[in-house]
Amino acid sequence: MGTLTHLKLRARHLATAGVCAALLAGCAQFKYYFQAAQGQYALWSDARPVDDWIGDPSTDPKLKARLEKAKLIRRFAVKELGLPDNASYKNYAPLKRQYVLWNVVATPELSLRPVQWCFPIAGCVSYRGYYDKADAEAYAEELREEGNDVQIGGVPAYSTLGWFSDPLLSTFINHSDAELARLIFHELAHQVVYLQGDSKFNEAFASAVEEAGVQRWLELYGNDAMREAYARYNVRRQDFMALLVKHRQMLADNYASKASKKKKREEKLRIFASLQDEYKVLKANWGGYNGYDRFFAEPLNNAHLASVATYNDLLPGFRALLAKEKAFPNFYAAVRNMSNLPSVERHERLHELARTMAQASDAATAAAAKDAGVVN
Repeated sequence: MGTLTHLKLRARHLATAGVCAALLAGCAQFKYYFQAAQGQYALWSDARPVDDWIGDPSTDPKLKARLEKAKLIRRFAVKELGLPDNASYKNYAPLKRQYVLWNVVATPELSLRPVQWCFPIAGCVSYRGYYDKADAEAYAEELREEGNDVQIGGVPAYSTLGWFSDPLLSTFINHSDAELARLIFHELAHQVVYLQGDSKFNEAFASAVEEAGVQRWLELYGNDAMREAYARYNVRRQDFMALLVKHRQMLADNYASKASKKKKREEKLRIFASLQDEYKVLKANWGGYNGYDRFFAEPLNNAHLASVATYNDLLPGFRALLAKEKAFPNFYAAVRNMSNLPSVERHERLHELARTMAQASDAATAAAAKDAGVVN
């Protein structure tokens, strides 16, 4: 999913201890930037060119095969999708941990509106990333003590928006071909268009690129088994997302009601229990597929559902815009033009595109049914 490293260290950040002591809030922010700088530097230190890894006799043959696949995907991203041809994803870094970083997301107890943090490069975003899980857990505990709902989520990859050369990582190199392509396309898309402070726009745009990109990738390089596996994956993902959206709306309605806080808390517990129960049914319908179990690894709260709208609300509009523009370069140009509009206007423009496409689809379905004699 489009997580960022929030740093661009400058000499002025290296303030004296006296200034830091006088500005305690700034000192805490400095500590955060420092861990981010250390984490980013560690990635650079461990990264080597992909061709060096492939040419090294000591490299595991399985890793060589994955790196060769990544090279093919990277070339495809440039040639077929018009994504940036730069140094990103041309190096590889092995990490001794499951995730490259951990994101902390927080909301008030009776709200789905996530806490925002603002940074020099990323603008204001609804998460705070840590390269060390213990640091993430410590900060999460601070937020809980303030009365917030909090979630910590592991992140396999992120984009630095072209400020740095993002490497391939051991945290995602062993994903399936389609998943590896999806991730690379998504993160590179953030380098094409990124608006500070509009995560909904940014993530939906990158998701539209990854979605169309993987479909084209599988058409050219996939086989029947790969295409069927990815189709099943997409069905499960859509089913799960629909489940989250449903319960997110239930929570939103609860918090917007005139009920007492006590009643809202009781209803909140009931809604999350319903989410867990319906997931068990969904999982059974999938034949026991457990790929989403980690979502339920810790007690559910608002923070788990805070970002659902970020990735999905505007996605239908971007799908419609891509269908309208047809070619990726035209699509990117249209998105850049739209990015110049005020936030409310560009969001409404995307919603209108989605409505128009949905109406056209419904009309085509009705016409086909009529032709087939299904309706009078």
